Amino acid sequence: MRYYSTNKIAPWADLQKAVVKGLAEDRGLYMPEHIKPLPKEFFENIDNLSFQEIAYTVADAFFGEDVEAEALKNIVYDTLAFDCPIVKVEDNIYSLELFHGPTLAFKDVGARFMARLLQYFIRKENKEQVNVLVATSGDTGSAVANGFLGVDGIHVYVLYPKGKVSKIQECQFTTLGKNITAIEIDGVFDDCQALVKTAFMDKELNSQLKLTSANSINVARFLPQSFYYFYAYAQAVRSLKASGKNADIVMCVPSGNFGNICSALFGKRMGLPIKRFIAANNANDIFYNYLKTGEYVPRASQQTIANAMDVGDPSNFARIYDLYNGNHADICEQISGATYTDEQIAQSMQQCFNTTKYILDPHGACGYQALKESLQDGEIGIFCETAHPAKFKDTVENIIKTEVEIPERLADFMKGEKQSVLMPNDFNTFKDFLLKQK
Repeated sequence: MRYYSTNKIAPWADLQKAVVKGLAEDRGLYMPEHIKPLPKEFFENIDNLSFQEIAYTVADAFFGEDVEAEALKNIVYDTLAFDCPIVKVEDNIYSLELFHGPTLAFKDVGARFMARLLQYFIRKENKEQVNVLVATSGDTGSAVANGFLGVDGIHVYVLYPKGKVSKIQECQFTTLGKNITAIEIDGVFDDCQALVKTAFMDKELNSQLKLTSANSINVARFLPQSFYYFYAYAQAVRSLKASGKNADIVMCVPSGNFGNICSALFGKRMGLPIKRFIAANNANDIFYNYLKTGEYVPRASQQTIANAMDVGDPSNFARIYDLYNGNHADICEQISGATYTDEQIAQSMQQCFNTTKYILDPHGACGYQALKESLQDGEIGIFCETAHPAKFKDTVENIIKTEVEIPERLADFMKGEKQSVLMPNDFNTFKDFLLKQK
């Protein structure tokens, strides 16, 4: 399959180029030439399929033209070595728990898939070392670092804003060593993301180093995230059949850089029978305001307790805009928005725990609250619980006044020694550092 840039200037790319480059030459994001609808029979039988079987069918529609069937199947099955269950929170609200992977966050799916697909291309072409640049506001860094840890031919540089990710999140990518380098930027997430994007456009840097991105701007990162929406639908159908009920399914996605909800919308184009979507924001409500006004006005990000959503200029808005041909009315027909202050997020976490004993992380709380406020008769809602609440232990415990147990695999990260490179928010400093690593 061919891939084009959302800016419509860069030449077409094949999958390998789109994955290895990450960002098109015109600074646009790669989009597949077409989105293949899945057959009606697939959805009629989806509740009888395993997570891996569902994911392979979806992956084949995106990547089957470019990756041998057996190799693609191995990539999918190796990526999904853990479950993503839906858990009933209230009668009509379910949590899609995306924290059962190695780093306890939803990004484990996309990061693990991308690592394996990139390694497939490196081995196939016997390429030189690929350098992965990734900006993180929290969970992306840990998921990418652990997804690529020890992978031959790949070195990862994680850029993160100093003092603006939780200590537990920071431990997950600063204690690994090996082929992972953590760079602590004196700035906010948007500064980190800008440094990464500028690096891809620098001719001297790209002439000496092979660079790619593992942020959701990379098609191999965000497209695989559609897997768990299909699986969530399958589980919901299974549950509805068991109870003898009929209901329309609504998905609510806590949204920061918008790669997660973008993958859900791609699933919708493939035929996924989700009635509608909700993008839940924290105080960084740029997309929410776009839905209200039709004008996209990025601004500096605000720091919140839902830090992984602290994005003031979400990259994947360009993909959503392109997917709907810039038609504001069509976007609003498929997606509604919600936005919450820190106080509202905390209140939602406390209320949910007091009434259901279910512990939300701050991001999932935005999704839960949006469903509470918008579900209609005849609908059930599924929100993404994007990370384990223990990753925000201090914040969560201060709100719900109950100790949050730390899973063993998370505690193991906290035993390591922090290794990071302090760096000002300056591209030339970053560029010089990369060139010295050559």
